[in-house]
Amino acid sequence: MRFGKVLTIATLCTAFFGSVGTAAAQQGVTSSEVRFAQVAALEGPAAALGTGMNLGLKAAFEEVNRAGGVAGRKLVLEAFDDGYEPAKSIEQTRGVIEKDAHLALIGPVGTPTSAATQPLATAAGWPFIGPFTGAGFLRDPRLGNVFNLRASYDAETETWIRLLVDERAHKRIGILYQDDAFGRAGLKGVEAALGRRGLSPVARGAYTRNTLAVKAALLDIRRAGAEAVVMVGAYKPVAEFIRVSRKIEFTPDLVTISFVGTDALVGELGRDGAGVIISQVVPYPMDTATPVVARYTEALKAVAPEAHPSFISLEGYLVGRLAIAGLEAAGPQLTRESYLAALKGLTDVDIDGLVLHFGENDNQGLDEVFLTQISPEGTIAPLAPDAPDAADCAPQGAGG
Repeated sequence: MRFGKVLTIATLCTAFFGSVGTAAAQQGVTSSEVRFAQVAALEGPAAALGTGMNLGLKAAFEEVNRAGGVAGRKLVLEAFDDGYEPAKSIEQTRGVIEKDAHLALIGPVGTPTSAATQPLATAAGWPFIGPFTGAGFLRDPRLGNVFNLRASYDAETETWIRLLVDERAHKRIGILYQDDAFGRAGLKGVEAALGRRGLSPVARGAYTRNTLAVKAALLDIRRAGAEAVVMVGAYKPVAEFIRVSRKIEFTPDLVTISFVGTDALVGELGRDGAGVIISQVVPYPMDTATPVVARYTEALKAVAPEAHPSFISLEGYLVGRLAIAGLEAAGPQLTRESYLAALKGLTDVDIDGLVLHFGENDNQGLDEVFLTQISPEGTIAPLAPDAPDAADCAPQGAGG
């Protein structure tokens, strides 16, 4: 009888602790690992953005894994392709949430896809970490589960107009934009920045997402006599716009957004991209004199020796480091709820000298915007020093 009682107690204990372990595993947490899910474009015209973010995230995760992980747990990243299409992104995100086999969503790519999936993550109480977009709606501090790394599109567009109007004295600015939430966010930012200077775009040209149908927009912008054109789009249609502009000898100043994917754009254009200005939201990834860039470079080599440093994978790496800072703050008793609380409690996150600043009404870590330019040799470099200080270009409250 006594032996029977011991067996019963042992069975009950096993059942209890087993259920606890299963619950943790269902949130992507076990005693040995933590799993994150990335839903992003891995194929199609925006694939370089999703795969670049994925590479940077893996570099950060494998770096900490080589040091033993966080609280003894190794970090695992699983990626799910959404093709940069909102409907597919919803399908993939719902699948991830329903399976409950990951701790958080990390590194999503794009405004229209994030607009479709962020509400799902918010409703389910899932952390939504480091979206590759500067859309303003994600910077609403009431979204307690969203943690942004990069500056907002409003900050980028203000930087463009400061350069083109205030420094270069252009008055006739045209805009090419993707006809969706992403492009319209950029259009709104450009219109606001011009409006602060008593101006408005001389032409607005749109194209359909995941197409190269930019010719009609280009011809409209040229007919309007634009002295400069700002472009809010992905790298393939933006490259097409620039290539056709060169062919028809339309030579305004050309500026495009960080989301374009710098290396992908340079790869598409080569020397044809000479003079194109690209705004950036992370430091120059070839400047290994900067401690965080030096560490990123070593982490990148460790996971992909053939890969070249890039703005996209550096951003992914920094997002990975932000996720790790949250894990460290959450401690060993890790659940999705404790992780979310830890992320909310982050204030200043020092990543090898690059400090991310968060606060009660600020869910965005970085505010700086940097300007770069494609050289005549088809390489990318910081814009010449006579350009305005991009760090000073964001309007009050931009990105925050």
